[in-house]
Amino acid sequence: GYDVYSCGPWCQGPTLLMALRLLEGIDLNKMGHNTANYLHAIIECLKLAFSDREAYFGDPDFVQVPMAGLLNKRYAAARREAIHPQHAAPDMPLAGNPWPFHPEPRGQNGPFPALDPNRPQPSRLSVWESDTSYLCVVDQWGNAFSATPSDVLDWAPIIPGLGFPISARGTQTWLDAEHPSCLEPWKRPRLTPNPALVLKDGIPFMPFGCPGGDAQVQGMLQVFLNIVEFGMEPQTAIEAPRIVTHSFPNSFWPHTTLPGEATIEARVD
Repeated sequence: GYDVYSCGPWCQGPTLLMALRLLEGIDLNKMGHNTANYLHAIIECLKLAFSDREAYFGDPDFVQVPMAGLLNKRYAAARREAIHPQHAAPDMPLAGNPWPFHPEPRGQNGPFPALDPNRPQPSRLSVWESDTSYLCVVDQWGNAFSATPSDVLDWAPIIPGLGFPISARGTQTWLDAEHPSCLEPWKRPRLTPNPALVLKDGIPFMPFGCPGGDAQVQGMLQVFLNIVEFGMEPQTAIEAPRIVTHSFPNSFWPHTTLPGEATIEARVD
């Protein structure tokens, strides 16, 4: 009865949904919270999800992202077969092929539809801070707001004569022309901030998110499972120790990959 909503593939948000779809076919409760088998399943599903993130995510105005295929249950079942219960993938796995599960034929990436350089820009929430924050609000009527305001200012250049910095989010683009998030005029980089929202039986259950770059999806996934799968109260769920994989290219330049490396909190046995 839970529906999880994320932002689109111009950020990494759907990676959370893909990981949840993969984990849907695994009995996590039977494994036990934060056991070796449980953490292994989490990490291996995240590796598969991040592999598809790298292969397909980009600004949807320029890149055809097969989102329906990536979230298809049959596609997830096929991807899940790559997980070995006793052995970890030593590096980021190869990307899957979601196109047979997607309702539209695969086209040529371009800008599409044609972009008007004079098109109105979306309104923005301006928050001055030096790194990523997370903000959620639920009002007395049950309206929920979820936002991850973030613009890295620490290394952004100051515009001469004007005295303010430009966004440093361009560091999340790629200079590899084959990458779906490669640098192009008017093209948004694939961002890491990805606020999310959960409904239960159609009613707002919780807005959630966190800072942390590529660790955001991973932390959000584990906190969501702590609450929904293991019945923890939110404070307990957030304070529970977590694990993070680094077996995929970092979203920030120079996109370093640390194959086979994971970071785990010392409180885990």
